[in-house]
Amino acid sequence: MNQTSHAHPSNPVALAGLASTPPAALKGRAVTWMVAHRFESLGRQPEADGWEQGGSSDGQPASPLASPVTVMHEQVRSILSSNQSPDIGFDLSINPYRGCEHACIYCYARPTHSYLDLSPGQDFETRIIAKDNAAQVLRQSLASAAYEPAVLNIGSVTDPYQPIERKLRITRSILEVMHESRHAFSMLTKASLIERDLDVLGEMGRQGLFAAYVSIPTLEPSLARVMEPRATAPARRLRTIEALARAGIPVGVSVSPVIPFLNEPEIETILQQAANAGATRAFSVVLRLPWEVNPMFQTWLQQHFPQRAGRVMARVREMRGGKDNDAQFKTRMTGQGVWAQLVRQRFDKACARHGLNRQRFELDLSQFVRPAKPSVVFSHGMSQGSLF
Repeated sequence: MNQTSHAHPSNPVALAGLASTPPAALKGRAVTWMVAHRFESLGRQPEADGWEQGGSSDGQPASPLASPVTVMHEQVRSILSSNQSPDIGFDLSINPYRGCEHACIYCYARPTHSYLDLSPGQDFETRIIAKDNAAQVLRQSLASAAYEPAVLNIGSVTDPYQPIERKLRITRSILEVMHESRHAFSMLTKASLIERDLDVLGEMGRQGLFAAYVSIPTLEPSLARVMEPRATAPARRLRTIEALARAGIPVGVSVSPVIPFLNEPEIETILQQAANAGATRAFSVVLRLPWEVNPMFQTWLQQHFPQRAGRVMARVREMRGGKDNDAQFKTRMTGQGVWAQLVRQRFDKACARHGLNRQRFELDLSQFVRPAKPSVVFSHGMSQGSLF
């Protein structure tokens, strides 16, 4: 199958991989082919020779094969990332993992796998990098005399409670350091696994040290199944909001991203049901299509919603100044134009109707207690504590 680009001319990336005939969808995967990333020096053009994905020489297409998840382990030197973007409401972030098994087709973090020479497509969903020593490095950072507490978020890029966390518990180990140091933070997730850690998070929430945001882009199971195929079911996320609220944790809902003609009609319903479950805050971001996300999303549209694909992209370009994507700080989260303004008005009115505050939770940074410095073990077996 020769691949040709049907991308809008304004797209800044050569959209290699946007097929004239979209590849077959695969249950549990948002992307079913290895999307070339923007740093690759070699281009690839697949041919329908009958052998693709285990096919036969008679030219009959084979069923797509699921790619297993592989976890790669990493020892990091730093775990705190500084935010330089003026339109994001925190100063520091922690991401225990790179890549995400949830496989959300719209995820703006997909292009980060390109820096690892991995595909933002299948690799992002199936090759997960675990930061094994994240808690130890965090302790070292917080113990430094130079560190001053700042507004911090866990899970700003990839979900800290994706499925592999159940086994590795890296997020849990980070929470224990945050709890010990009484460092305030917020967290964004779409996984019910967060309920596992209510023993720590509940106490911190009641003390003004923690707030949770649950991402619910859609309540339609059929849409969620193809848009974010390995994430917690939408109805289960509403129960997670209830559990967090019962534990005394301030909880908000993220209706993001808003995609024209797909989940956009659900805005009011999502906000109503989230408020009924116990959410008291809400925010929303319109669809963003940076770098390789653009061809993946457009191919996904052709796979699952071919009759709506043209309308969706026309509306996206309308709110992006005629382009597929707009990276400008002032407009990248909200969009511009009449449609973007109407969506904001609908969102604001629904929030007011259901008592959902648009402002982020205010957390108490004054309770921070610098943790003890981690011991350094020398080769002769002696340990050095806090000598400096």
